[in-house]
Amino acid sequence: MRVLIRGMKKVEELAGQAGARLRDRSRSVKLRVLEIARVARSKGEQSQNKLQVAYQKLLASTSRVVGQAKRFAEEIASGVKQSSDVLQQAALEGLRAELETMAGRVQQVMRQTKARVFEGNTHFADKLFSVFETSTEAIRKGKAGKPTEFGKMVKIQEAENQIVIDFEVYDKRPDDRALLVPAIEVHEQQLGQTPRLLATDAGFHSAKNEAAAQEKGVERVCIPNRSTKNAERKREQKKRWFRNGQKWRTGCEGRISVLKRRHGLNRSRYKGADGMKRWVGLGVIADNLINIGRAMALR
Repeated sequence: MRVLIRGMKKVEELAGQAGARLRDRSRSVKLRVLEIARVARSKGEQSQNKLQVAYQKLLASTSRVVGQAKRFAEEIASGVKQSSDVLQQAALEGLRAELETMAGRVQQVMRQTKARVFEGNTHFADKLFSVFETSTEAIRKGKAGKPTEFGKMVKIQEAENQIVIDFEVYDKRPDDRALLVPAIEVHEQQLGQTPRLLATDAGFHSAKNEAAAQEKGVERVCIPNRSTKNAERKREQKKRWFRNGQKWRTGCEGRISVLKRRHGLNRSRYKGADGMKRWVGLGVIADNLINIGRAMALR
């Protein structure tokens, strides 16, 4: 709502008072949002009814602002709102594209809200989580502190000396088990040899993956199977080489933490899917430069 209203104010500054006039509904929208937050803390059927009434008011105000934004965009396109200055006219065209894009996204959010609040549908198809980064996904990894995170899934593949040899930002979150064999192939391509030790968390485990890794020549396949009831398998996972492999894998978790903390991979400052891939890539390059320098210094 703020983006749409701010965009229409800029249009009026550039084009004057020609055509439709802006009615700023920021205050009424803010009051509705505060009311929803207050009612949502209460429980009971009466509170649910009040919550639905508050959402109806919010959706009504939102619908009016979206309608205004569409009228502003149409009037810029038809020439009702225009400027004699070439640069200002170019700015108006840019604002028209922004209003049209954001109005469509807000309408998507309105449809999601109606489905969730009034129909109880929490699994809306193609749900939009961010009006600024439309490719954002909800990622549930079972963490107690963060049951749900929002963003994109990133794979970080590490070799010796804490050097990252491959990374990938996925458009859609894949099944971890589908990533294991391609990771071995990437290692062979980058370093010219099969890894001696392969260590991952339990999410990558499957009998098929273990067999495929061994066929490719991996000597030590260190993937825990926590659901196993096989006594021999349990003994295997308690052996020193297996525990050491899992310790090394735990260290890789530290590499992810360093990438987030030192190189900003906790949040992409670039926009769009390509921007996110570029941001992650630059963070990986920066971290590799540090670790390659340390390895060379030790030599």
